[in-house]
Amino acid sequence: MPIEVRRAADRFRTTDAGRDTWHSFSFGVHYDPHNIGFGALIAHNDEHLDGGAGYPDHPHADTEILTWVIDGALHHRDDAGHEGVLEAGQVQLLSAGSGVVHTEFADRGEPTRFVQTWIRPDESGLTPAYSLGGAPGPGGSVLASGDDGGLPLRTRGAACHAFVLGPQQRQELPDAPRLHVFVVSGEVQLDAHTLDPGDAARLVHEGGRAVRAEGTAHLLVWALA
Repeated sequence: MPIEVRRAADRFRTTDAGRDTWHSFSFGVHYDPHNIGFGALIAHNDEHLDGGAGYPDHPHADTEILTWVIDGALHHRDDAGHEGVLEAGQVQLLSAGSGVVHTEFADRGEPTRFVQTWIRPDESGLTPAYSLGGAPGPGGSVLASGDDGGLPLRTRGAACHAFVLGPQQRQELPDAPRLHVFVVSGEVQLDAHTLDPGDAARLVHEGGRAVRAEGTAHLLVWALA
């Protein structure tokens, strides 16, 4: 199907130790052989952490990990010497390359929500890298790209866009072979489909279509080769 809608309630869910995670693709103990990724996109997790909750040291390799903090604050530390706090709206790219161990914890003072996506790089075994970006402004921003704009992905033909839309605002989607549209908040219309918070749409050869926000809405859109 050119447009496939995946509803929030149909996603996999993991709850443990102050963590509540909604997975758009197969992840951990959740496995569906028909839903293991979309193009180079292999994980798309909507994370909700209680204050002080999070993930202790754990490794990654050969994965581009993009994190956008929606609410609260997220503490990051890795064994390559990077350490900092991502405030609401900020975005972080961790290129795991040949291997990195990191931790992620919500600030102890407040719950934190972030959307984290994993994408395959074009080359394996590269030196790990880390970069930070600011919050998207009104309209849209390229958070990360393998070609031009935003933080530097190691995946050519891939770009992640954040859109902040006002009531009745219309937004044309990127023209790409594959699009993954995720509604962070608000409600939007895409063709004949109404997408609510947590819903996603996967488009194949349907780039250039437009969405319209019913009220204020935040979208995270991956454009993929």
